[in-house]
Amino acid sequence: MKITQLLTEETIILNLDATSKQQVLEELTGQLEQAGKLVDRQAFLKDILTRENQSTTGIGEGIAIPHAKSVAVDAPAIAFGRSEHGLDYESLDGQPAHLFFMIAATEGANDDHLEALSRLATFLMDEKFRSRILAASSKQQVLQAITDKEMEAEGSEKPLEEKDKPRSSAKKILAVTACPTGIAHTYMAAEKLNDRAKELGITLKVETNGSSGVKNRLTDAEITEAEAIIVAADTKVDMARFDGKHVIQTAVGKAIYETDDLLNRAVNQDAPIYKHDKSKDEASSSEGKGGFYKHLMNGVSNMLPFVVGGGILIAISFFWGINASNPDSPEYNEFAAMLNTIGGGNAFFLMVPVLAGFIAMSIAERPGFAPGMVGGLIAITVTGVEGASGGSGFLGGLIAGFLAGYVTLLVKKIFSRLPNSLEGLNPVLFFPVFSIAITGIIMMLVNPELTKVYTGISSFLESLGGTNLVLVGLLLGGMMAIDMGGPVNKAAYTFGIAMLDAQNFNFIATVMAAGMVPPLGVAISTTLFKNKFTKPEREAGKTAYVLGASFITEGVIPFAAADPARVIPASVAGAAVTGALVMLFDIGLRAPHGGIFVIGLVDGGAINILLYAFAILVGSFITAITLGFLKKKIVIAA
Repeated sequence: MKITQLLTEETIILNLDATSKQQVLEELTGQLEQAGKLVDRQAFLKDILTRENQSTTGIGEGIAIPHAKSVAVDAPAIAFGRSEHGLDYESLDGQPAHLFFMIAATEGANDDHLEALSRLATFLMDEKFRSRILAASSKQQVLQAITDKEMEAEGSEKPLEEKDKPRSSAKKILAVTACPTGIAHTYMAAEKLNDRAKELGITLKVETNGSSGVKNRLTDAEITEAEAIIVAADTKVDMARFDGKHVIQTAVGKAIYETDDLLNRAVNQDAPIYKHDKSKDEASSSEGKGGFYKHLMNGVSNMLPFVVGGGILIAISFFWGINASNPDSPEYNEFAAMLNTIGGGNAFFLMVPVLAGFIAMSIAERPGFAPGMVGGLIAITVTGVEGASGGSGFLGGLIAGFLAGYVTLLVKKIFSRLPNSLEGLNPVLFFPVFSIAITGIIMMLVNPELTKVYTGISSFLESLGGTNLVLVGLLLGGMMAIDMGGPVNKAAYTFGIAMLDAQNFNFIATVMAAGMVPPLGVAISTTLFKNKFTKPEREAGKTAYVLGASFITEGVIPFAAADPARVIPASVAGAAVTGALVMLFDIGLRAPHGGIFVIGLVDGGAINILLYAFAILVGSFITAITLGFLKKKIVIAA
């Protein structure tokens, strides 16, 4: 594909109005939108700015190449803008930028598009070409300069005559270039290194890690013979193969702007011997514990706003009364009902689908998001069991997220064999249709079985009428903490509601007190054992105080999802003790929800209120201390 098929008169601005970096990006984005190349201008601009935050695309020599791969791009394109006086673009050389090439690539851009985009980047390394672009007086002259450069490049691809080949250096140097998007800097750095090496008579081979894959890959034999290796990368590359070699590690931009210095250092072996740390490799690349944790945390971090926002809105709604959101209650308040609907009916409803969606997205990138969301929604809505509601909840969402992610990876692998002409259909047709269908069918088949756990436990609880009440309290308390709002929790809570309807107030008091313990206990632990929690976890702990006090057990889900082996046992221990104590004290409660906001409704007056609070505090501190004992000390950045 020719560059002029991507850069047209409609995407050229000969004289930019912009006087700042932000204005340049906005003006060029607007030009692409005007030319019909974008489906969402603001989304593309956001992706461009995200790339700029990783490292500046102002490469020096008066050039800037802002670029991004984005779903907001309708068709791959290049926008060009020129500023006669130049402007501050935070370029690597600190000088004003005059030429701006904005590259817009689709998520499904094929190899032809990517090669054309990267070819433009290498052309800009030619000073004569840049001068011609600067001097162009019309859009046609800009396009003609690019056409002539492409014809020149095609002619230069012929094999060199023996007399034209560069003299070999006594030392063989290798290099690897890579940037986050793999479109521009990767190839510009490779071009600059190759050109200067040729001029200096240095034998050099450069491997590029770009959007279209690894090209010119370094072989084991070449690495063995190499005297030094330059790794100019702003993203991860395979470093294990360089163990024991002199390796210079630097940013990809340095290879463009400080080329001579890097080559001289490599020739003089002015670099430390690289020692590969296998533990880092395992932590970053394995799909075992490290990979699982990364995907899990991606889901948890994106779910957290729904938990926090929804939970606090529910808690606020209780200020008007525990039944203020019920239209049939004398306490009904329209504003309280709105808050409860927003928090419980909407934010909490989206919690599990969002968790599943972002877990899947972490595994399979953007194509995994839709099947993850659908799988998570099925987890909470499709029960297949008469009389059951809520599906498989939090645990079902976890299963859906990982299922969708790996199903999407399989689908991507299958359709990777399509011809280039059909590649553009992958992200908009083949990936979503097949990954959503497969994930959905599996979840539709599996979720009813998971939901049966709920109904089975509920039936079991109803048969406990004559059992020792302290043991029942112990069991109910543990169940409230085992899955934080999932089927087991809901079974215990439903049993408490059923007993409330039967005018037995001890059971609802037990499940409410026990349900408050997990978030309260974790919150206390983050306060008492600060050196065992990260700063974000300590901040989340502050919110957990409010959620726990409001009987929103889901407030502990982010902690449990991140570290289930420690958080769940600690939560169960504390909640079980609280449940047993409430039953031992023979405390009754006449409210189905509300946490501390309804503590005044405890039967038996002030003494029982104090005993109820005491039971909650005992369980919370048991959870806090147990968790603090189980968790390992971490090093917290200042």
